[in-house]
Amino acid sequence: MTDANRIEKLETLVAYQEQAIEDLNKTITEQWAEIATLKRLIGNIGERVREIAANPALAEPDEPPPPHY
Repeated sequence: MTDANRIEKLETLVAYQEQAIEDLNKTITEQWAEIATLKRLIGNIGERVREIAANPALAEPDEPPPPHY
């Protein structure tokens, strides 16, 4: 294997690794954004549950049973 072939092989390997790192970084960034959204939603749900627990009148009424009952 010549030095030129070895260098070309290394350059190709580095290029693939750089692309893999960029893809992983993009995925992680998207996941962090989704986690932040989910944390916010869970916080809102928790707050709503505490409000309903403190004042049951705030709860939505139960749905009536379907007509076939």
